[in-house]
Amino acid sequence: MTVFVLVHSPAVGPATWEPVAQRLRARGHQALVPTLATVADGTPPYWARVVEAVRAGLAGLNPAQPVTLVAHSNAGVFVPVLADGLDREVECCIFADATVPARSGATPVAEQEFLAVLRGLAGPDGRLPPWTDWWGDQDLAALFPDQQTREVVAAEQRRLPLRYFEERVPAPSGWDDRACGFVLFSAGYERAASLARERGWPVRVVRGEHLHQVVDPAGVSTALADLAERPR
Repeated sequence: MTVFVLVHSPAVGPATWEPVAQRLRARGHQALVPTLATVADGTPPYWARVVEAVRAGLAGLNPAQPVTLVAHSNAGVFVPVLADGLDREVECCIFADATVPARSGATPVAEQEFLAVLRGLAGPDGRLPPWTDWWGDQDLAALFPDQQTREVVAAEQRRLPLRYFEERVPAPSGWDDRACGFVLFSAGYERAASLARERGWPVRVVRGEHLHQVVDPAGVSTALADLAERPR
């Protein structure tokens, strides 16, 4: 049995991972979806709040039980500090249509080109609109299997501060000495998948859009289980 810790982007919420968690549990695994709902409250560093939130989400788990981290979207930047800061063995790190962090040093939450776009979206209070308001309705419609799922995901969103995206997240040297893998959904993460291949990580392709885990949770759970169960 693998214990999957499914980490959502702070721009959305746990509902983006819950369908996959249900499929993994049905396969005999344990799957936890910590909430990052409040990590952008208060002052930086926000990455430290992410580590605290995930640790809190694992509080009921046997500390001797190793886990497999799975990060989606920009939650990928937090994998090195999570692997280093959970006070338990992280035996595998999987990036699902996610940012691949630096091997050491630090990783920006958002690249400079995208930061310029976000600065144009920020309100007078320094916070951004909910993530689904960043895109046109036609683009959004393709991300969800139905209107109900879209409403559930939208309801969990937080207005993140621009400062969250301006942060650089530490990448402790050696974080990727453990098994790592990548699951590619969308064309927007082809570059990240290529970087994973360059590092020798196995890559699984489950073709869809960026929130494909809510569209095809069975296919995504199969890819995750395949990567987690492969020989070390």
